[in-house]
Amino acid sequence: MDAILFNSTGAESGKIKLNEVIFGKEANDGLIHRLLMLQRSNSRNPIAHTKTRWERRWSTRKIYKQKWTWHARAWGARSPLRKKGWVAFGPRSNRNFTIMMNKKERRLALLTLLSNKARNNQVKVIESLVIDDSKTKSIESVVSNMQVVTALFAMLPNDRNLFLATRNLKNVKPIGVNYLNPADLLKFKDLIFTKDSLEFLVQFYS
Repeated sequence: MDAILFNSTGAESGKIKLNEVIFGKEANDGLIHRLLMLQRSNSRNPIAHTKTRWERRWSTRKIYKQKWTWHARAWGARSPLRKKGWVAFGPRSNRNFTIMMNKKERRLALLTLLSNKARNNQVKVIESLVIDDSKTKSIESVVSNMQVVTALFAMLPNDRNLFLATRNLKNVKPIGVNYLNPADLLKFKDLIFTKDSLEFLVQFYS
């Protein structure tokens, strides 16, 4: 499996061999879907919260007599049928949405997603890229010459200058190569590596 190699100006300079252990997995859409659902569910922060019968403070006095009113028998004013009463079967903020998934399955799902990107020629590698001034214009022309529509820029975790230079680019999201995730990989069409970050990825998952 090969990826297109670009020089520091964004011009195509050849091909680079991709590691088959990382980019050579067979397609498995079901596993990718499970990992995506895990990420989205585990990141949920439920804030909707309704009061139960015993949390609603109100009088328990019977609001009218039991018989001969020609209405339904009614309890106190905090009944769920009444305005400002407690809520039956309402959402609670202590609900747990956590989903579990084996570590080997999570790893395989991510590598499968990276393999799909490589198979569709959506992995691009920049040969050498040094940013000293953290200015967006330093990297804007490079990305423009690569002709990417939307891209996820995977860089070394400690490359602060490149992160600062890339974060204001339209349709390009910078991310540490060790934080690749299914939501971002599926949202952005292309995946851009530097040569150093690609080597870091191979070491990280080897």
